[in-house]
Amino acid sequence: MNNLIGTEAIDFTSKAIMSDNSIEDLNLRKFTKGCKAVLFFYPLDFTFVCPSEIIACNNRIGNFTDKKTKLIGISVDSHFSHLAWKKTSPNKGGIGNIKFPLVSDLNKIIGNSYGVMSAGGTSFRGTIIIDENFIIRHVSINDFPLGRNVDEILRIIDAIDFNKEHGEACPAGWQKGQEGMVQTQDGVADYLASHSDKL
Repeated sequence: MNNLIGTEAIDFTSKAIMSDNSIEDLNLRKFTKGCKAVLFFYPLDFTFVCPSEIIACNNRIGNFTDKKTKLIGISVDSHFSHLAWKKTSPNKGGIGNIKFPLVSDLNKIIGNSYGVMSAGGTSFRGTIIIDENFIIRHVSINDFPLGRNVDEILRIIDAIDFNKEHGEACPAGWQKGQEGMVQTQDGVADYLASHSDKL
């Protein structure tokens, strides 16, 4: 799976429930043109950890929008199941009217192409971050019971933007507003001289 890093994202077109609950054939390249994207794979609708992750994403939708990043949820459920889940309130185990698309991967082609499918036929908690040039910059996969940290996804997006703007690396624990590391031996030495005790 790690051989996806630095390669062009794998395009797809599939049925999706959009933010306004319309049903569309979502094409990844067209939908994300000029923006970054997060592909947010999850196992199944109406399950346990999944609604907490999706609601956490939706609660930060403004942060993703500010970073010119499109969120796309993907599971092996049908678009009809996605819509039913959206129409179920959180206090009944649903996700409510979230403001990003949920894609149907019934034939499992998308999950398999991104290397996130389990042997049981549902996707693990895969996170794929794609930059505005349609290049994959981050891939991570969590096992089923391990929920993701949405703020970490936002931090990675900030790091991608920082590196693009400044050409510097983002060291361990880097947060937006902090200095980066010049990618030379002198740059490493200078950074560690003043930061190693804080890492």
